[in-house]
Amino acid sequence: MHRDIELTNWTAVCSLDEIVPNTGVCALLNGEQVAVFHVKDAEERVFAIGNVDPNSGVSVLSRGLVGSLGERTVVASPIYKQHFDLFTGECLEAPEHSVPSYRARVEDGKVWVCA
Repeated sequence: MHRDIELTNWTAVCSLDEIVPNTGVCALLNGEQVAVFHVKDAEERVFAIGNVDPNSGVSVLSRGLVGSLGERTVVASPIYKQHFDLFTGECLEAPEHSVPSYRARVEDGKVWVCA
């Protein structure tokens, strides 16, 4: 579930065209690493979740493979291959190892994350 954060905490991370479609980048927001993803399928969307893989403790989720499992858009961790829902941050294989999710949007060609 998205963190309940005031709208004044939106930060411009980068231009949308700086993120290759269906990949992610890492951004440092308020001292936390956030994985920001540009997903382009039937529509163009952006997502943001915590970058630290809770199973390995390594900051690598932004480097994972983006895809889908059923109706869910996910990233597979490059370490142990667990799948994280890009909307909720839920780890599909082990929900107790879920990561935070953040609101993300595109405005004027820039990616904004609320963290």
